[in-house]
Order: sequence, then C-alpha cells, then structure tokens
Amino acid sequence: MEQTLALAIIASLLSISTVTMAQQKDASTTSIDFSMQSSFEEIPLYDGKAPGSENWNWSERRSSKNSMNVMTVYNVSQPTLTVFKPEAQKANGSAVVVCPGGGFHFLAIDHEGTNAANELVKSGFTVFVLKYRTLRIQGDNPFDDMINAQDPEAWDAEAVPVIPLAVADGRKAIEYLRKHASKYGVKEDRIGIMGFSAGGLVAASTAFEFTPENKPDFVIPVYADFAPGRVGKVLYDAPPLYLVCTQDDEFGFAAHAINLYTHWYSAKRPAELHLFSKGGHGFGIGMKGTTTHEWMKPLIGWLNNLHQTH
Repeated sequence: MEQTLALAIIASLLSISTVTMAQQKDASTTSIDFSMQSSFEEIPLYDGKAPGSENWNWSERRSSKNSMNVMTVYNVSQPTLTVFKPEAQKANGSAVVVCPGGGFHFLAIDHEGTNAANELVKSGFTVFVLKYRTLRIQGDNPFDDMINAQDPEAWDAEAVPVIPLAVADGRKAIEYLRKHASKYGVKEDRIGIMGFSAGGLVAASTAFEFTPENKPDFVIPVYADFAPGRVGKVLYDAPPLYLVCTQDDEFGFAAHAINLYTHWYSAKRPAELHLFSKGGHGFGIGMKGTTTHEWMKPLIGWLNNLHQTH
C-alpha cells in the first residue's frame, strides 16, 4: 500500500468525519434509509469456511466507539454480501458490489458501504455490500489504532498477507451473483463492482486475470489504493472503468487513478477519469463544499448509458 505520514492519515479522517456529519444531517430531511445494514438480507459468500482461512475461528465485531464515530466492522472471517433492493418498479436489472475501505484492518461499513448502496438503490440498482476478509484485530478500536499508529508503514505492512484473500472475496462476489442472478432480478451481463480506498484495490483487482464466471461488467475504483506494481495486463475485453479521485488526496492516490486510466487508454478500452480538484481522501459519496459533492450523479448517468448499449 502507498506509505504516508500520520498527518495525512489524520487529514483524511477529518474528511470522513465531516462527510459523515453532513450525511447524517441530510438523512433527517430525506427518505434515504441509513439503518444498520444488519436489518437486510445477508448472504454467506462461501459454503463453509472461506478458502485460505479455514482455521480462522474468531468472531466478527462492529463498533462506532471511536474518535470520529465511524461505524466499523472488523475481524471479518466469514465474507458476506448484504443485499439492498430497489423498489420493484425502479429496478433496472443491474447489480453493483460495493467494497468499503479501511486499510484491510476494518471496513467503514456505513461511510463507504451503506451510504453508497442507498444512493444507487434510489436509481434502480440492486446493491450488494461486500464484507471481505480483514486482518485480525486484538483490540476493540481499529479506527483509532490507525490514527494513533506510531509507525504508519508498519500498520500498512501488517495487512499485506490478507490482501489476496480480500481480492479473492471480490472475485467470488461477482461469480456468486452471476450464478444467482435470476434470484435477485439482475442480468448476468450487468454485474459490476465498486470500491473505496482499500476496497478500491479489491474492485480494481477484479479487472485483471478474470474468468467468464467472475468477470465484472464494469469497475468503479474510488480513491483506490492501487499502486503501479499491481497493474497487470489489460486484456482485450477488459471491463469499462470509471475512476474517481481528488487532486489533493493525502495518500497520493490520484497518481494511481491516472496510471490505471492510462493503461485502459493505451489498450483502447473504455474508461473515464474523474479527478476532482478538492475533496481529499475519504469523501465517500461526496462532501459539500468540495468538488466531490454529488459526484455519484454523473456515475449513475454513465452506468445507465453503459447498459443501454447492452
């Protein structure tokens, strides 16, 4: 993962806090449902233990008791998909897997999961928030552990072994939905994936070395942690890409987005790059007072236009 100073981490967290408070204020005046995701259908991703972590026997935990009041899910050992269904008359047959971020230590499940799902559902998309496997945390406050890490590079490095498992969960989510598309009222050729930060790494990874079963029909990396060394060969049928980041991303992920776009452009594959001038890292579904505000509106237009060509 891209290494950074603790100051950059704190700056990004302040962005998260600002966005969260603004969205909570908006929720009081709109019909958006910001309920706890546990009230929705939750699907186990694998039959039995997930491959590669069969000996993981710890329990998943969730908490918002941290300095920013961000809801976190951590110690994920059994990956799941949580279903968010649109109103029947609005359903458009398209599915989006959403992967929250959290540095593979935890998942910012509402800020980069539920909130995005609610926005997409309003436009007719069926959304599946993915809880992919994360590093085992011994304490009870992984969010503040991140803020207070004495050595941010070591904090990053300790999660490296779990990244391939998380990516495997992203691929499996697409494969699962393609196999069960009719059950959820979605079309087999309209199943894509979206991810934020570390979740963006999971999402972007699925655009490489795919099979017919787990190939995403579109990929949406949002301020994704996807260093140049992770970029593989862009295949002739690589999926359409919609990249989102800011120029002032504290982690330097704008360069990652530009690099991915350049590879798609060189391969003559469809891609859009939306690089906003201001918004920092962790803006979620958009932050008022920055150019990221309501950034999902053009995304939804892009998705609708994409599907009209199918």
